[in-house]
Amino acid sequence: MNVVHVRVKQGRIEAEPAEVLVLSHHEGDSAMQEEASIVDRALHGSLRGLLKSGEFEGKQNQTVLFHTQGKIPAKRVLLVGLGKKKDIRTDTVRQAMGTAVKRVSQTGARSFATPIPGLAVPSASPLEVAQAMVEGSLLGAYRFSVYRSQASSEPKGLARITMLAPTNGKVSDLEEGVRRGLASAEATAFVRDLCNHPSNVMTPTRLVKEAKAIARERAVHLKVLEKQSLERLGMGALLGVARGSHEPPKFIVLEYSGHRRTGRNSHGTKPIVLVGKTITFDTGGISLKPAENMEQMKADMTGGAEVLATIRAASRLRLPLHVIGILPATENMPGGRAIKPGDILTTLSGKTVEVQNTDAEGRLILADGLTYATRYKPAAIIDVATLTGACTVALGQFAIGMLGNNAALKKRLDQAGLQAGERVWEMPLWEDYFEQLKSDVADMRNIGGRGGGMITAALFLSKFVGDYPWVHLDIASTDWSDRERAYIPKGPTGIGTRLLIQYLINQAMESKTK
Repeated sequence: MNVVHVRVKQGRIEAEPAEVLVLSHHEGDSAMQEEASIVDRALHGSLRGLLKSGEFEGKQNQTVLFHTQGKIPAKRVLLVGLGKKKDIRTDTVRQAMGTAVKRVSQTGARSFATPIPGLAVPSASPLEVAQAMVEGSLLGAYRFSVYRSQASSEPKGLARITMLAPTNGKVSDLEEGVRRGLASAEATAFVRDLCNHPSNVMTPTRLVKEAKAIARERAVHLKVLEKQSLERLGMGALLGVARGSHEPPKFIVLEYSGHRRTGRNSHGTKPIVLVGKTITFDTGGISLKPAENMEQMKADMTGGAEVLATIRAASRLRLPLHVIGILPATENMPGGRAIKPGDILTTLSGKTVEVQNTDAEGRLILADGLTYATRYKPAAIIDVATLTGACTVALGQFAIGMLGNNAALKKRLDQAGLQAGERVWEMPLWEDYFEQLKSDVADMRNIGGRGGGMITAALFLSKFVGDYPWVHLDIASTDWSDRERAYIPKGPTGIGTRLLIQYLINQAMESKTK
């Protein structure tokens, strides 16, 4: 992602010398918002004229561009619609800013100014609105052109955003919102980049290189377990999946110890452990996938990428928490040494698994990752994975599947998802479904049939977390978009990253009140 400089300054909106001035309006409102009204007076009623003519109605993500003809220092005014006032939420703000950024870029401008908190949300603080504005702007500006030979001839992206605060108020909360917005947007863009790289580049070894770069951040430590170490430990599930690949598996552990310098941690010394499915390419193995859309399987490591990005964001935000990220990383390939349907693997936990479908490999590598996570005696374990096609069938593209064994943890993640605009939807985790996972020859099998596929996959994972609070996030429904949306590009979306970061931010805030 291009480096975008965002600053908060106090000033009069009508006097700001911007390339583009971005203002907003609600559908059906006869009165303009205060900042827009001030600019409209300076423009002798031109904006109100657009409303009266019906050229602009304020429908969600509608835009209209007005050239100021030198009447104010700003060269252009861009109006963006928020939809009906009763329906506004923080994600409306993200969408509005993502849409505005695209329109700004079409003009050739590389900067814009906008009032803050000009987009008022009744249920959100100015800090949260500022965070959403920055997230929407930066994520809407995201482009990936690394492999385009003519990339240098493409228009340059967004370079600067000026957020104008009222002259009579304090800006510290707004600056904190901008800081959080930058960290979460940069993290999401980082995930998109990792998932956009092809699998001949983004191998398990390359992911170790990315992890080493993150280990240079404040209070982050890296440990990488190579194949020999995995064999000594007995990670038979991860090693089994890796057998068909020429790429060596890696088990990446990043530990952020932000609580040590502050002396505060909401869980004492117990860490929050994040485990991400990290299949750098998934052919399905011997149970080969259909050729159609298989190229999207380069993003089957989205969960691991999100864990990397979340650890980096926690460090950059200096959150007073102890967070550990675990990435079991490998390819899932067919080959003469690949595991076959009917093979039995012994996991790190000692439990045995009959492999009835080699394309249900994510739960196998996560089994060893989750077992390893319990060694830290964690306060909470959260795994994030592009785990099941059944999740897409059940939830479509707008909800992350959530299952877990702890009501308080699920509630926290649900709240963080609402704040981040990356909503979760809980599915049942009933033991009755384990009947579908029973094996005639091992402790369990790795698939449970067509019915309740998302649930049986999560139930399989639940056997490897012990009694520790645990939540599973199935992002298979949201990790890839077939079309461009307001601040979500076509291709890898990075959805789930900001949910995890917001959860950690909330935990850090909670720790400060104790």
